[in-house]
Amino acid sequence: MPTRHSLVTGANRGLGLEFVRQLLARGDRVVATCRHPGKASALNQLTGQHPGRLHVLPLDVTDPKAHTELAKELDLLGEEGEPYRLDLLVNNAGVLHSGERFGRIGAANLEDSFRTNAMGPFLLTQALSEKLADGAKVANITSELGSIAGLSRFGTPSYNISKAALNMAGGLLAKALADRGIGVVMLHPGWAQTDMGGDSANLPVADSVKGLLQVIDGLTPKQSGSYLDWQGQTLPW
Repeated sequence: MPTRHSLVTGANRGLGLEFVRQLLARGDRVVATCRHPGKASALNQLTGQHPGRLHVLPLDVTDPKAHTELAKELDLLGEEGEPYRLDLLVNNAGVLHSGERFGRIGAANLEDSFRTNAMGPFLLTQALSEKLADGAKVANITSELGSIAGLSRFGTPSYNISKAALNMAGGLLAKALADRGIGVVMLHPGWAQTDMGGDSANLPVADSVKGLLQVIDGLTPKQSGSYLDWQGQTLPW
């Protein structure tokens, strides 16, 4: 079986770091991106454990210029004479502004959340679209909090709004890439035990990512554009 090439954003901690671990464990060549690679000690340790199979590159997902630079960097990783191709893009990088209260929500949080959680993944996928192999998969890590139909309370508005926007962005990407057989899926990772998940989270990160990869691997062309959780269950828009 040919070696698969995967790219994970926000890979310095939490779900992103666990994606890198599990993708390396199954034999993928992995590009892991984060804003400050020099501070990503866990990632850099993995680089030493998997020589030649893990490359850590800088990326600020909110900066379109950084998307272009990343595309150029990927060209340098291709086999001699062969264009670089990605089999999996995991748009994982995200931000959650906690403690928001109605009446005191400012534009800065909303803008930062939109740029990081929705605009970033959409523009990055667009910028890397020529690097995606035909039949590749794009996994957008979203949240059940982006479900309008599932809304039950007022809370974390900048996060919820941006994740709802990410869901639409993913749906549009699925349409744009369909003719190349590229599947796009929006994935809720469960209430995972990450810094973002908080102290009450009940799902081990390793279990979440294992489930997410099973859903990604099993994704059929007809499911492209779907909104699923880490167990493959369909979520309401």
